[in-house]
Amino acid sequence: MTNTMNDNHPESSPWAIPVAQVATRPGQSKAIDHDFPAPDGIGDEVIGIREGADVHVDGSFDSIVDGLIFNGAVTAPVTAECSRCLKPLSARHTIHVTAFFPYAPDAHEQRRGKGRNDEEVDIIAGEEESDDFYPLAGNNTFADIEALLRDNLVESLPLKPLCRPDCKGLCPQCGIDLNEEPDHRHEVADIRWSALEGLKAKLEAEQGGDADGHDAE
Repeated sequence: MTNTMNDNHPESSPWAIPVAQVATRPGQSKAIDHDFPAPDGIGDEVIGIREGADVHVDGSFDSIVDGLIFNGAVTAPVTAECSRCLKPLSARHTIHVTAFFPYAPDAHEQRRGKGRNDEEVDIIAGEEESDDFYPLAGNNTFADIEALLRDNLVESLPLKPLCRPDCKGLCPQCGIDLNEEPDHRHEVADIRWSALEGLKAKLEAEQGGDADGHDAE
């Protein structure tokens, strides 16, 4: 999928957050408490988040030497279908996210006093603290969280959503909801005994015929 952020105009993205006031200023923090539109591609027909739905982000960007650390909560409206009884579901789904937004390489090298041809490569602080890395845009003035939202929400959705942990599902014979009628039953003959039942009936019929013939004599 194509990221909608324009590299020349990162502020045009609906997921762009201005961070110039804290970028390259270690120890500074910027609070976020805002609704963003849900990106496309989160989930499927069984469970997912509708594109454009309001996703609430509550957290902060904390500036360190080599970038920004985002810590916060993401809350989104999830629609789903119970994987056992097929009942439609809807709920507010909240996850906690930690992500690293490293400064652009050129800016990082300039702060270290290095030229573009310097072969030395520094280890980015925080690299081992988070598996989620998202580049800053606009010369480190914007953090675009589209990919952050998509990646973390997709990963957090359950593969088999349930209306409740002990959902009984549907009757395999007639499809009735067993949660509403837990005593529902069907009398089902064991097909393993059907051949013996047929043989038994045949023998009984033959014995009955012999008895009728004997009496006739």
